[in-house]
Amino acid sequence: MTWQKTFSLTKRAKGCHLVTEEVLNHIQPGLRDVKAGMLYLFIQHTSAALTVNENFDPAAPDMSMALDHVVPEQLPWVHTDEGPEVSHTKTALIGPTVTVPITDGRLNLGTWQGIYLCEFRHASHTRRIVATIM
Repeated sequence: MTWQKTFSLTKRAKGCHLVTEEVLNHIQPGLRDVKAGMLYLFIQHTSAALTVNENFDPAAPDMSMALDHVVPEQLPWVHTDEGPEVSHTKTALIGPTVTVPITDGRLNLGTWQGIYLCEFRHASHTRRIVATIM
């Protein structure tokens, strides 16, 4: 059995945003009846990324701050059509995909894990996600 859906996340500005519940709202029909499987999430953009991180104390400002330190806007960027092009580099570091096991119709995340959207553009953007359940 394979199930797939493309959906958009709510517009968000720069930062790392916990989106687990929003993702679940979109994929709930695909989770039903899955005893053991995998969820694959793919973001269709090169200036935002997906990751799994702690959700008990969502220190999203810390994640964003650390990425800004690793990839600063002050570098001598050549591709500057949309401002300093830090977003593509950060996306390459974090990645466009997240894979989560499914057990008995539920995401089998760890106790303190959640799915994050890492938005690297300053302006708010709507981001498209392809969810595939196998």
